[in-house]
Amino acid sequence: MRLHLLLLLALCGAGTTAAELSYSLRGNWSICNGNGSLELPGAVPGCVHSALFQQGLIQDSYYRFNDLNYRWVSLDNWTYSKEFKIPFEISKWQKVNLILEGVDTVSKILFNEVTIGETDNMFNRYSFDITNVVRDVNSIELRFQSAVLYAAQQSKAHTRYQVPPDCPPLVQKGECHVNFVRKEQCSFSWDWGPSFPTQGIWKDVRIEAYNICHLNYFTFSPIYDKSAQEWNLEIESTFDVVSSKPVGGQVIIAIPKLQTQQTYSIELQPGKRIVELFVNISKNITVETWWPHGHGNQTGYNMTVLFELDGGLNIEKSAKVYFRTVELIEEPIKGSPGLSFYFKINGFPIFLKGSNWIPADSFQDRVTSELLRLLLQSVVDANMNTLRVWGGGIYEQDEFYELCDELGIMVWQDFMFACALYPTDQGFLDSVTAEVAYQIKRLKSHPSIIIWSGNNENEEALMMNWYHISFTDRPIYIKDYVTLYVKNIRELVLAGDKSRPFITSSPTNGAETVAEAWVSQNPNSNYFGDVHFYDYISDCWNWKVFPKARFASEYGYQSWPSFSTLEKVSSTEDWSFNSKFSLHRQHHEGGNKQMLYQAGLHFKLPQSTDPLRTFKDTIYLTQVMQAQCVRTETEFYRRSRSEIVDQQGHTMGALYWQLNDIWQAPSWASLEYGGKWKMLHYFAQNFFAPLLPVGFENENTFYIYGVSDLHSDYSMTLSVRVHTWSSLEPVCSRVTERFVMKGGEAVCLYEEPVSELLRRCGNCTRESCVVSFYLSADHELLSPTNYHFLSSPKEAVGLCKAQITAIISQQGDIFVFDLETSAVAPFVWLDVGSIPGRFSDNGFLMTEKTRTILFYPWEPTSKNELEQSFHVTSLTDIY
Repeated sequence: MRLHLLLLLALCGAGTTAAELSYSLRGNWSICNGNGSLELPGAVPGCVHSALFQQGLIQDSYYRFNDLNYRWVSLDNWTYSKEFKIPFEISKWQKVNLILEGVDTVSKILFNEVTIGETDNMFNRYSFDITNVVRDVNSIELRFQSAVLYAAQQSKAHTRYQVPPDCPPLVQKGECHVNFVRKEQCSFSWDWGPSFPTQGIWKDVRIEAYNICHLNYFTFSPIYDKSAQEWNLEIESTFDVVSSKPVGGQVIIAIPKLQTQQTYSIELQPGKRIVELFVNISKNITVETWWPHGHGNQTGYNMTVLFELDGGLNIEKSAKVYFRTVELIEEPIKGSPGLSFYFKINGFPIFLKGSNWIPADSFQDRVTSELLRLLLQSVVDANMNTLRVWGGGIYEQDEFYELCDELGIMVWQDFMFACALYPTDQGFLDSVTAEVAYQIKRLKSHPSIIIWSGNNENEEALMMNWYHISFTDRPIYIKDYVTLYVKNIRELVLAGDKSRPFITSSPTNGAETVAEAWVSQNPNSNYFGDVHFYDYISDCWNWKVFPKARFASEYGYQSWPSFSTLEKVSSTEDWSFNSKFSLHRQHHEGGNKQMLYQAGLHFKLPQSTDPLRTFKDTIYLTQVMQAQCVRTETEFYRRSRSEIVDQQGHTMGALYWQLNDIWQAPSWASLEYGGKWKMLHYFAQNFFAPLLPVGFENENTFYIYGVSDLHSDYSMTLSVRVHTWSSLEPVCSRVTERFVMKGGEAVCLYEEPVSELLRRCGNCTRESCVVSFYLSADHELLSPTNYHFLSSPKEAVGLCKAQITAIISQQGDIFVFDLETSAVAPFVWLDVGSIPGRFSDNGFLMTEKTRTILFYPWEPTSKNELEQSFHVTSLTDIY
């Protein structure tokens, strides 16, 4: 067994004495089930499912129907145990604690056969005093209770009134009463995920021993003083003083690159003590601020905080400090009722572009540093600047937020409550209070987090009566709602973090929700706050069906993941759209039919005589449909940022649902399980570009808006070209006069009646021609080339099967695909199977004879492997 021993040393004169010792218990443990019939080794951090898989006792939990086959794992009560020898002399330490960073979820803890405590919250950190029970050789047991059975017991014990929902929809194949346990809510199932209510120790476990005093928590917040025009740093440190006498000393805080060093005298009385320090950064020093991706640098400063205390005790902490301000602006808008809802970072209005983050796996021990970096790098590579950490998952691990800080990804942080009403008995509230206070301390120093949100969709669920509550009973549930999110969570946020705003829910009406006593009659209003919008029946190519809201924080359409992703968890009999597997994997009611319906509005559906070919073509077409739908909706939100139409507009955020997948199944995600880019993610790279021309029709007139997220104005031209489907040469083109595109605005650049455009371009009809357009300056492309269909592709005239070939070459670590086509090809899709990596562009409209695309592999690969795996598809292949 590998020992994890961390020695924190304190200097005392010429010698050295230990200030504290920390000994990690991560590694090998023993796991047994409730009746003792099954015993096996298991890793910590880890969970029972992973241990069973690693010992060959179960298959991959994601294979075929194993989410149902392995339900027994979550319904049993498992015990984790370990015997260990502490590699230091216990008798020399005044205080010894057992620290559990993350326990999943309900357990009783025995240390040397003495019960020392219990856990009931996956999101809390637990500390237990074991000074009087610890020995040189020790045993520890965590006796877990099935979270499913616990939740059912808690629900049954809540006899005063029902707290809905009892169970998820049957199509989700999930477990019931998830709102009664403080656990990852989607682990009981969701409409894009399986039911795997895990048990285990999902974060570090360790023994901490110390004398005199111990630093329990260390957190800080940069604060900008507008009146003085200077930065200050609020530092909070929490100590456990075990000395019987006061402990005096000094604190030295140093930020070398800001020429800042300040010393404070402190005296710590015995017991739990909080030290708050206020560091002033001289206004004569230039402080570089942290900016979101695409808006500036993510400058941070190294800081050391040294506590020099009595008895030669030195405690040192180091951290990276980022300086930025965030404001949520809710103010009247000329020409519109209601209020704005947008964010200023460092005083600059920022349009939030991005998506919603769900857990990267049902089993957190599978979420590696490499996977996190791959997923988050894909966020910025697609020109996003924001992720919403959705309230039905987990508060992510520290590394997630550190990467967001580093990459400039703003985080909208929900607290972990979603799509349910919740109990407010004292035990539940106490657990939530500890959870929220801990998470605020843990996360508040990250500049990436720009807002706290109390929950996901619970205000809307309550006020739109999702759970069919009688009108006379509604006050009971409103009282519970206000008790949980306002009187508890909001108060904790206001007390613990003054550096960022808080809203009670998403969607919410923001300030209007507050004015309506914390619940709005219509929380999804276009005139206030943020909206969630889903519509699978209306034609997604018609931009008029979308809400011209202040901020769109959820919207989207489903698609299937690629065949190479599905193939790993299925068998040959599963490879059809109507197979038992395909129906089982779809957890959204009617989802498969909705995808085909939406696709059928504009595309001919696959009709090959080869069932496997039909399945692959259908997968491809669902990805085309998803990408095109989300593109249309997102471009509508982006062009709505600067205008008020029919009293609605000034949209300042577009976060589509969802970024990533939790398993291999149909979902709203743009990244498949494991990180492969769907067509939607390639489209996002373009529709989130900092400078973008957006084309659309209104009343038979064709418009092109220019959208800029830049801070500066730029001089440029707009080029508009028209192709027939039957020719690789444009039939006409037009270049505008030079104009200045103002930074941070969306304006109309071009307008022409469609009838005039068709007449100007010779023999064009709506069915025979397609329009493309781009922004440039001095022949240098400034934007992606965008396009507009004048009719549905299924009505296209002159579209013929395109023969597309590729010559692959290598330049260093990058591969070059030189493509050549025989005809115009819509939605060209380059695929290299399971080889990890991404293309520079994909899913594109190919109107030129040749095009060069780059492939960036995520792992070492060869030209030969790429050539063997490469396959190209376009819409013409299934027509």
